[in-house]
Amino acid sequence: MTAARGRGRPRAPETDASILRAALELFVERGVEGTSMEQIAKRAGVGKLTVYRRWSTKEDLIAQAVEESVGGEVTPTAAEVEALSPRDIIERALPAAAEMVANPEFRALVARMMGAAVSHPKLMAVYWEHHILPRRELASAMLRRAQADGAVAADADLDVLIDMMAGAVTWRVLQPDPPDAAGMLVYLKAVYRQIGLYA
Repeated sequence: MTAARGRGRPRAPETDASILRAALELFVERGVEGTSMEQIAKRAGVGKLTVYRRWSTKEDLIAQAVEESVGGEVTPTAAEVEALSPRDIIERALPAAAEMVANPEFRALVARMMGAAVSHPKLMAVYWEHHILPRRELASAMLRRAQADGAVAADADLDVLIDMMAGAVTWRVLQPDPPDAAGMLVYLKAVYRQIGLYA
C-alpha cells in the first residue's frame, strides 16, 4: 500500500537550486532590468511555469537567490552573543567574513544590489527583511553587550554605529582596487576596533 500523496507534486530541491543559481547569475550579469523569468527558466533548464509555481515575481526569486548565495556568511547566533564576548565572536567570524567580502563575485553582487535599491525597492525590501535585518539585530546585541562591558559608550546610538560599520565595508568593497582577503581582514579588525568591539 502506498502512502497518499499530498496536493500537487513535491518540490525537487535540485530544481529549486538550479533556478536560484540561474537567477543569481543573470542578476549579477545583467541586473534586474536585464533579467526575466523566461531567461531564468531557460538557463535553469526548466519550463517557465515551473519557475512561476515557486516564485510569483522575479524580485522575490532574485532576493532568495541572493540570500542563498550569502547564506554561508559566518554570523553569531543569539546564544553565542549571550555566551561569548564581542571580541571572541569577531575572532571566530572575521576570517570567513574577510574571504567573503574580498570575493569578486560578492563585490559584483553588492554593486548590483546597490544599483537596484531605487529602481526596484521591492527587491531591496525582501533582501533587507531576510538578510540585512537579522544581521543588524545580532550586531545590535553585540553592541549592547559591549556597552554593558564598558567598551562602547552607554549613550552611543547603536543604529548609527551599525550603519558606520556596514557603510565602511561596503565602500571598501566597491572601491576600484579593493583589498584581497588578507587586506580585508586587517581592515575589518580596524573597523571593529574603531567602534569599540575589538579592543
